[in-house]
Amino acid sequence: MRSSHLRLATLAAGIVFSCASLAQIKIGLILPMTGPVASTGKQIDAAVKLYMSQHGSSVAGKTIEVILKDDGGVPDNTKRLAQELIVNDKVAFIAGFGITPAALAAAPLATQAKVPMIVMAAGTSIITERSPYIVRTSFTLGQSAVVMADWAAKNGIKKVATMVVDFAPGADSQSSFKEAFTKAGGQVIAELKVPVANPDFAPFLQRARDAAPDAIYVFVLSGQGATFAKQFAERGLDKSGIKLIGPGDFSDDDLLAGMGDAVLGAVTAHQYSAAHPSAANKAYVAAFKKMHNGLRPNFMSVGGYDGMHLIYEALKKTKGETDGDALVLAMRGMQWESPRGPISIDPATRDIVQNIYVRRIEKVGGELYNVEFATFEAVKDPVKEAAKNK
Repeated sequence: MRSSHLRLATLAAGIVFSCASLAQIKIGLILPMTGPVASTGKQIDAAVKLYMSQHGSSVAGKTIEVILKDDGGVPDNTKRLAQELIVNDKVAFIAGFGITPAALAAAPLATQAKVPMIVMAAGTSIITERSPYIVRTSFTLGQSAVVMADWAAKNGIKKVATMVVDFAPGADSQSSFKEAFTKAGGQVIAELKVPVANPDFAPFLQRARDAAPDAIYVFVLSGQGATFAKQFAERGLDKSGIKLIGPGDFSDDDLLAGMGDAVLGAVTAHQYSAAHPSAANKAYVAAFKKMHNGLRPNFMSVGGYDGMHLIYEALKKTKGETDGDALVLAMRGMQWESPRGPISIDPATRDIVQNIYVRRIEKVGGELYNVEFATFEAVKDPVKEAAKNK
């Protein structure tokens, strides 16, 4: 009888040990895998898979499981999926968020559930203010816009026509650029807003040309750059003498190789280029291409890659505990070397601080790349910085 009890006790202990060894931490990854911004979802999903292949699927003795959900870039879907992941799947994190309205739709749920929400893509400044549980690893539109304005004003560009997609990120990009450019002595002589869905840039390009600016500042969604480049060339603007400038969204590495010579010489400011010359980035690009059939990583991919790094390192700090407040505290002030360069999480705003590079589109080995030629170091979100200094 005694030996029977011992066997049962041993068996029970084994079951407990087995369950402990299989303890899971679930991450709900909500991305637009279909729809007009599907390239964003595919890049981030690919980067998440790469990170886990390199760093393993366990942290602090717990197994990491990523549950991918496709919201199609529709905020109502984002909200529903976030609710299901939090309530039914008991995820410890929600992450992804390809566009601003999707991130804003999920923010109240993160607050209510006290679940960290890692924004890997959406770039409107206000996002991190919508929940104390939001931490961003992507960018803000203002970071690139202000750097672009500074460079343009110092390089002979006096009059600019702006062309942006007509929703929150476009407004952020346009206002940040205009404020910085006019403060530096420049003039915005036309402000054009293009519909977000299935945009036809041609009539807006004609209006921009008619305004006779020195340059056109353009912001489009990731994935729309190829359409813009095609219509820019069709209108003959590549031969007009009008310079093409903007944040790096339109010269997205994912699509740049197929844009053609019409965009050669365009100057953009952004946080990532596949041509970034660091050893870390060269290794990242090689591994990304090898794992994903030659796909070139873009700026959205590093938001996903670094988002996973943030999650893994926070879990190491909490020793695998998933209390939301403890995890966000662990993330505040974290800094590391990304494929894009040195980055950190601003402890006050939970937003990313990063280098912004000025780049020119050039041919390298017969392919188009964003080639960096100037660096603005440790750039914070200018919208929040301006509000803080008022």
